[in-house]
Amino acid sequence: MLSRPRPSIGKSTSISRTARGFATLMLAAAVAVSSSVSALAQGVPVVRDAEIEALVRDYARPIFKAAGLANDGIDIVLVNDQSFNAFVTGRRLFINTGALVTAETPNEIIGVIAHEAGHIAGGHQQKLRDQLDRAKTMAIIATLLGAGAMVAGATTNSRGLAGAGMGVAAGGGEMAQRSILAYQRTEEITADRSAITYLNATGQSGMGMLKTFGRFQSALSLAGTQVDPYRISHPMPQERIANLEVLVKQSPFVDVVDPPALQQRHDMMRIKIAAYMQGQAAVARLMRKNPASLASRYGDAQQTYLYGNPGAALTKTVALIKEQPKNPYFQELRGDILMKVNKPKDAADAYAKAVSLDPARSGLLLVSLGQALMAVGTPDSLKKAVTQLNNGVGRDRENSDAYRFLAQAYGELGDVPAADLATAEGHYYSGDYQNAKIFAMRAQQKLKRGEPRWVRAQDIINYTPSNKLK
Repeated sequence: MLSRPRPSIGKSTSISRTARGFATLMLAAAVAVSSSVSALAQGVPVVRDAEIEALVRDYARPIFKAAGLANDGIDIVLVNDQSFNAFVTGRRLFINTGALVTAETPNEIIGVIAHEAGHIAGGHQQKLRDQLDRAKTMAIIATLLGAGAMVAGATTNSRGLAGAGMGVAAGGGEMAQRSILAYQRTEEITADRSAITYLNATGQSGMGMLKTFGRFQSALSLAGTQVDPYRISHPMPQERIANLEVLVKQSPFVDVVDPPALQQRHDMMRIKIAAYMQGQAAVARLMRKNPASLASRYGDAQQTYLYGNPGAALTKTVALIKEQPKNPYFQELRGDILMKVNKPKDAADAYAKAVSLDPARSGLLLVSLGQALMAVGTPDSLKKAVTQLNNGVGRDRENSDAYRFLAQAYGELGDVPAADLATAEGHYYSGDYQNAKIFAMRAQQKLKRGEPRWVRAQDIINYTPSNKLK
């Protein structure tokens, strides 16, 4: 089930207008080197969904392999943001839901992933940090030179020299900023070229990238604003299109289109995001294009579940299951509906089928199964819930919600130390380190010193941002 985003933790404070440009670059670098253990702890409004995550990973897998990143453990995180954007920090690739729902074909998103893979493979984040260090040095030197000139002007009563000193100080900051932006534009062009290499290596077209940049160009034209190309970190869209068009059209794969089955999954993803994030009007717009398609009927079932009659939603979902009996996400939707009408035992059966059919082995489906078993409420079902929830966090360590359910299940079984430790884990992975340490200490008081759970609690107690836990 697609979860609604959690609120971000922490808001950036306002920055004075004179320093905003350079400070924004500094903020970007700070995010890039953040030692937070989860996207949520970084203040990112994360969206979780087994179906969408599996599809985006399928898009990324051949690209990562072509980029030499297949064994680098790169996580893909969905962000609740309506803009068309993606970015990387460390070993995480963030993709906005707005990009997923706007892109009409898989190839458009695959092109975005290929571009971001180019940044990761090229080590651009580390290089940017090096450039920031150089820029800071430039700004500091310019400031010192300017200050010296101003002092000299004051002691010699020379207004011209003092004024020149102020100009040196101001110009130094401007030079540093433009140096960083020019560097970033160069890296963006490099990432674009790398993306085409990866697409060619996987037999895919670059036309999706051209369509994406065309969208950006139209947005700038509609905005009616004049943009100084030296004050932005990306090349102007028309420049990127000109650079890419030759490479794309030279490719032997320029006319390759996405396989029909992949396009169908993409359409189903778009309509699912629209149902949960954008409302009924957005779903209706997507359904109008092809009302008889599987994606439209899936969207109709989702919409009926969210806003209509659960019985009708169940009927529509059962029809979908008959058409695609091996689709785990239709079974997941059936489980969601049955939970809504307070039939947890039947819901557990549906989620269990979803788990058995899921080729991606998502921890999210196991957590849903665990929740349904908890709702059944018998001692036996609670024990099974603990097993499934532990399996879920074993596959998805940073799912803070799953630890909350696990703590509840342990509590209902009377296992207080395990409940406290699960609560500590949940706080830890949501970025609340103070409460994580409190509950870890509570768990330790009831655990045998040196046993694995005691050691894990000690790891949480000892955690500092420079000593990241695994």
